[in-house]
Amino acid sequence: MATTDFDIIVVGAGIAGSCCAAECARAGLNVLLVERASQPGGKNLSGGRLYTAVFDDLFPDFSRSAPLERCITHEKLSALTPDSATTLSFQQPTASSYSVLRARLDPWLFQQAEQAGAQCLAATHVDGLHVENGVVSGVVIDGEALSAKAVVVAEGANTLLAEQHKLLNKLPEHGVAVGVKEVLALPKEDLENRFALEGNEGAAWLFTGGVCGEQPAGGFLYTNNDTLSVGIVCPLSSLRACCAALPDLLENFKQHPTLRPLLRRAELVEYGAHLIPECGLHGLPERLAGPGYLLVGDSARFCINTGFTVRGMDLAALSAKAAAQTLITSLQRDECVDLNQVYRQHLERTTLWGVLERYRKMPDFLQTPGLFQDYPHLLAELQRDIFDPQSSPPPRLGSLLWKHARRAGISRLVKDIFHGGRSL
Repeated sequence: MATTDFDIIVVGAGIAGSCCAAECARAGLNVLLVERASQPGGKNLSGGRLYTAVFDDLFPDFSRSAPLERCITHEKLSALTPDSATTLSFQQPTASSYSVLRARLDPWLFQQAEQAGAQCLAATHVDGLHVENGVVSGVVIDGEALSAKAVVVAEGANTLLAEQHKLLNKLPEHGVAVGVKEVLALPKEDLENRFALEGNEGAAWLFTGGVCGEQPAGGFLYTNNDTLSVGIVCPLSSLRACCAALPDLLENFKQHPTLRPLLRRAELVEYGAHLIPECGLHGLPERLAGPGYLLVGDSARFCINTGFTVRGMDLAALSAKAAAQTLITSLQRDECVDLNQVYRQHLERTTLWGVLERYRKMPDFLQTPGLFQDYPHLLAELQRDIFDPQSSPPPRLGSLLWKHARRAGISRLVKDIFHGGRSL
C-alpha cells in the first residue's frame, strides 16, 4: 500500500470509530477508517441495548433508518437465588432505547462513515502507531507508515495498540469484566407471547445474584425481532474467586427456573465474549489524548454499570462526537493545541460526563460483600413470608421487615443502604 497522507486515521470501526470518522468526514477532513475484521461488527459484542439520543443527533432519522431490533418498553430487574426471583418491573408505551445486534448495526455505521466521505478499509490489521519525536504521526500497516495529523484509537476494550505504546495503564481485575453472550433464535410469535409484547415492543431484563455465587456478577436478557440476547457479565476477579468456567456459569444461569421456560426450544445462532471496562470515572486514563492521538469508546474506558442499566454504546458515541469536535476545531484552525485539554473540555460538556459523575461511586458499591448473595436471599425470604405465611393470622408487615432486617444485621443494612444511596 502506497504511503498516503490523511488528516485523521481512525483505528477500529466499532461504534466510536465509525461515528468519529463520519463526523470528521462531514466537516471536510480527509479521513481513513481502518477495521481489522473482514466485516465491521465481526469482532464486536455488546449486551444489546442502545440509547439513541446521541445517534439521532449524529445521524438524521437514525431511529427510523438504522437496523434496530425492538423498542425497549418493558423493564425488569431481578434478584436471583437458586430457586427464586424477586422482580421489579416497569412498562411504558414509548422509550428512547432499542435492542440491537452489533453484527447488523456496525456495518450500517461503517457505511454511514463511507457515505460521509471517509475512506474505509476492512480486513486491515494495524501493526502499530507511527511515532516521531514523541508525537503520534500515523499508523503502520504491513510494515508501511501511513501519515496523519491525528490518530483516533478506537480499538475497543482489548487495548493492545494503546498498551503497546504505553498510552494506557492496566486496570485492576475487579475493574475489567468479561461478558459472554448467546443469541438464541425463537419464532417471533412465541417470543412475543412469552414476554407479553405487541408490535415492536421489546424487553430488557437484568439479573443480580445467582450467577457467580457470592461474587459480583450479573446477567441480562434482551428481546430482538426474532431472537433473544442472553448472557452474563463477570469481573475477572469474580471468575478467579469462584473457579468456574464462563460457559458453565452461563449454562447454569440459563437453567434458572425463571429463565428456563422462556428459553425453551430456542436455537443457538451466535456465541461470543467481550471485555468490558467497569471502573467508571475513576478508571479513565490519566490522559485521554496526547500529541497526535485521542482515545475513544471502550479504548478510553467510557462504560458504566449504574446498577440497573449498563451504559456503553451511547457513551462511545458521545466520546466520538467530542473527539470529532476537538479534531475539527484544531485542524481547521491549523493551530497547535493541547488535544487532551480541548478533548476533555468537550467531554465535560456532554451528558457522558454527567453520567460518569453521577455514578462515580457505583463501581465501589458493587463490590459490597453479600450484595450478590445475601441480599437476594433476604428478599426471597421476606417475599416468602409475605406471600406464603406459615401462621394464622399472618404477622404484620412491619414485624416481618424488622425480623429480616435483624437477621441481616441492622448496622450492616443501614451502612449498605447509605452507601448505595450515595452511589446513586
